[in-house]
Amino acid sequence: QLVESGGGSVQAGDSLTLSCVASGGTFSTMLVGWFRQAPGNERKFVAAIRLTRTTTNYADSVKGRFTISRDNRKNTVYLQMRSLEPEDTATYYCAAGRTNPAFGAMHLEQMYDYWGQGTQVTVSS
Repeated sequence: QLVESGGGSVQAGDSLTLSCVASGGTFSTMLVGWFRQAPGNERKFVAAIRLTRTTTNYADSVKGRFTISRDNRKNTVYLQMRSLEPEDTATYYCAAGRTNPAFGAMHLEQMYDYWGQGTQVTVSS
């Protein structure tokens, strides 16, 4: 089970860090990603990290502002979000996949087998 935390309401330009913990054990999967869904929109890829070699992949809309990382000791994957914009407002979901896809496939939802319940991020202008 994946549990997200760290969401909240902030002003544009502020920062937030989301956390994703694999409850009950370690991340035994190869891939962990963050997706987001704004009201009325489809869920979209944000960032992903392979648990080997720490390869990362980002959506163009968040490159340079968001950083995905992992802490194996804490069994946690983080999404550091800086310079937040109102367009970043969404429910953010953590997801984990058992496979180790190619770099170009890390953004695909079908690569992910487990999903969290989501955490809300609201950015006001």
